[in-house]
Amino acid sequence: MIVQQLMNGLALGMVYALIAVGYSLVFGILRLVNFSHGSVYAFGAHMALLFVAMEFGVVPALILSIVFTGILGMAIDKIALAPLRAKNSKGIAALITTIGISYIIQNLLMIVFGSETKYFPKLFDYGNIHIGGFSLNTTQLFIFGVSLMLLLLLTFIIRKTKIGLAMRAVEQNPKAANLMGIDVNFIISFTFFLGGASAAIAGTLISGYYQVVYPTMGFLAGLKAFSAAVLGGIGILHGSIIGGLVVGVSESYAAAFLGGSYRDAVAFIILIIVLLVKPTGLFGKKGVVKV
Repeated sequence: MIVQQLMNGLALGMVYALIAVGYSLVFGILRLVNFSHGSVYAFGAHMALLFVAMEFGVVPALILSIVFTGILGMAIDKIALAPLRAKNSKGIAALITTIGISYIIQNLLMIVFGSETKYFPKLFDYGNIHIGGFSLNTTQLFIFGVSLMLLLLLTFIIRKTKIGLAMRAVEQNPKAANLMGIDVNFIISFTFFLGGASAAIAGTLISGYYQVVYPTMGFLAGLKAFSAAVLGGIGILHGSIIGGLVVGVSESYAAAFLGGSYRDAVAFIILIIVLLVKPTGLFGKKGVVKV
């Protein structure tokens, strides 16, 4: 029972980590909490459903979902947030804008796809693998493996590539990065693309696991992922991963021992406790100031 719930929680936590990474990437560059990210996650799931329904196959549908959702992330920045930065608007203006964008995306999904819950085909379900006294679901193993590979790839991009170096430079000092010849606007757009892509992958994996898609699916998942990002230290990539795993495992155990009605509250209880003890999160640092 304990091991089984641990596996359930790890698979779910890796998906939360993928969503949380999107929050951390944008916050690291702009010091902005992008509250439209949950709706972007729902958009990615609906794009995958659309292309699966058009018989593109699961993998091509996922790739197309990544592309379109990444473009949506870039569009959110270019259309709504970049003009605010150009006017040197206060951070609260951008924050409220992202909340408004979230509801716009949700309503557009309702108009195009309908507000009802829709069926999503199960991904890579080859039954259970029995080891000792417990069984591992192949879908969960697939979700965990894919999420882990993507998070490692994302870490490699940020830590070991030139564009990742540029992202870290913009994060530390955008003015100095611009003087050194870095295209700051391109880096910001690329960051939003990565955030949208990770949300699309997470949305597709979760939809395939629970086999449902609906326009408001990103609301609660987005809040949990945001909690995971803050828990690990928002803006810290590995912190988002650890935070996602903590939230996922805690939610799984809460559902098993307390009942499904209490699983959603556990993530926020843990978040509050951690922030009371360490306000910057598990891996956050004090005194981070955007210059």
